[in-house]
Amino acid sequence: MSARPGYDVLVIGSGAAGLSAAVAATSAGARVALATKGSIQANNSSKAQGGIQAAVGPGDSPEQHAADVMKSSRDTANPLLVAALAGDGPGTIAWLEELGCAFNRNPDGSYRVARAGGASQPRLLQVGDRTGHAMTKALRDAFEAGVSASLQNHALVALEPSASGWRATLEADGQLVTVEAATVVLAAGGRCFAEAQQLGILSTNHPNATGEVTRIALALGAEARDLDCLQYHPNGGSWPQTMQGYAIPETTRAYGAVLLNAAREEFCDSLGPRDVVAEAIVKECAEGRGLTTPDGHPAVLLDTTRIPKEDAELSLPYMLRRFRGAGIDPLEEPLLTYPVLHYQNGGLVIDERSETTLEGLYAAGEIAGGTHGRNRMMGNSLLECCVFGRRAGRAAAEKAKA
Repeated sequence: MSARPGYDVLVIGSGAAGLSAAVAATSAGARVALATKGSIQANNSSKAQGGIQAAVGPGDSPEQHAADVMKSSRDTANPLLVAALAGDGPGTIAWLEELGCAFNRNPDGSYRVARAGGASQPRLLQVGDRTGHAMTKALRDAFEAGVSASLQNHALVALEPSASGWRATLEADGQLVTVEAATVVLAAGGRCFAEAQQLGILSTNHPNATGEVTRIALALGAEARDLDCLQYHPNGGSWPQTMQGYAIPETTRAYGAVLLNAAREEFCDSLGPRDVVAEAIVKECAEGRGLTTPDGHPAVLLDTTRIPKEDAELSLPYMLRRFRGAGIDPLEEPLLTYPVLHYQNGGLVIDERSETTLEGLYAAGEIAGGTHGRNRMMGNSLLECCVFGRRAGRAAAEKAKA
């Protein structure tokens, strides 16, 4: 077993939450190392297409954003975390743009925003339909421009308190490496890929989403909440086979697409909260009003032909390329869709500074619970990653100095 020099902050995970934490901690003057079990580019955040919510539009406010989050969660979210999420939203967008993430804007220079499911106001910002990719690239560029250490292909296998704070054991190419750090930020995401494999169903997640870091934290005594609550993306691709499990952006519905049953009837509010829409699709198929894909799977129609061509080409270019490459033009024919496993709503309990119930151990992003309660609104996960990643990085750096 080899050892690496000690650090002020060790970040586990290279998605938007981990990168935000590392950049924030470095900016606060901390010596930072970021470890990830794969390459630094391998994460769920970079796959996120829909966008990021923030109250930047006229007539909107962080208070209204917070109210929408609480309503969508059916009052199961932690109000303190929700207030932090919504309150930091506009500043987080400004920070990301400073780092080089250019969100879509209107000709007059204002942000181009769409209304997401469950939202009372248009507040979803996008970079085409590759928002997560653009955000993680900007964050990764900022991280790599700093002096932090990058420990790629270093999987966390053990974590324990030590005299200096924490001792992490990482596995790299079959060899064990120990890293000492005053504080640790866990930003390793959820477990949906592993859960989907176990259930024999499809998932939108990256294969790295296996949940072992959560299990390590729980074994240490960290508290968790809502770990039973996994979320289904309402619009998984159902056909053709090459698109099965693909997360059709929910912004298709924000720009005019509607859900239809076999009789071409609308059967739900296409801009309802995720859980409501997913349940409506499952019910429609279970009661015999849906369709069946050529390979025998249940589905309903997502009528994307109603999306104005200009909106589609500007805001959904990646989705159009994917389906057109598979032989279907979404602007000419509806898509077959069915819910697919997507997100872990619950996770480690944190406070407003992103600290878990164990001192000096922080969590941000999908690995943490409470911000969304038992039902997340689309567009809030990328915001959560950056808001609480930054808060975790700053707080971890401050505690390390102390």
